[in-house]
Amino acid sequence: MPDADGRDDHPGLDHTPLEAGNNVYATLHGPLRTAAVAEGFERSGWTSRSSSWHGYEVETGWCQIELDPIEQGTTLLNGIIVPEALDTLASLLTGFGLGFTLELYDDEGGLLRELRSR
Repeated sequence: MPDADGRDDHPGLDHTPLEAGNNVYATLHGPLRTAAVAEGFERSGWTSRSSSWHGYEVETGWCQIELDPIEQGTTLLNGIIVPEALDTLASLLTGFGLGFTLELYDDEGGLLRELRSR
């Protein structure tokens, strides 16, 4: 599990609890371009790699997400997260200075939690 800074001891995603597929989605708003958001995750100990012309995949032991720009100052986030770590992800995004709507879904597509910032 992650510590308060969103770091953990896992070198890669543990797929055991995450086999169901994407369960986290967000719209991120703020002054950072998508590349800078990916860099913020990297500085927090996550791995990051380019996944398209402008998109990035960022990963840690408890979360794997795609970041894709849709317009200036807005990035879409989607991927897989251990549900207990949603608040940690929200804290990281807040620390990056981003506003967001963050949604967590169950295996059947039902909304479990929604967190909003700004």
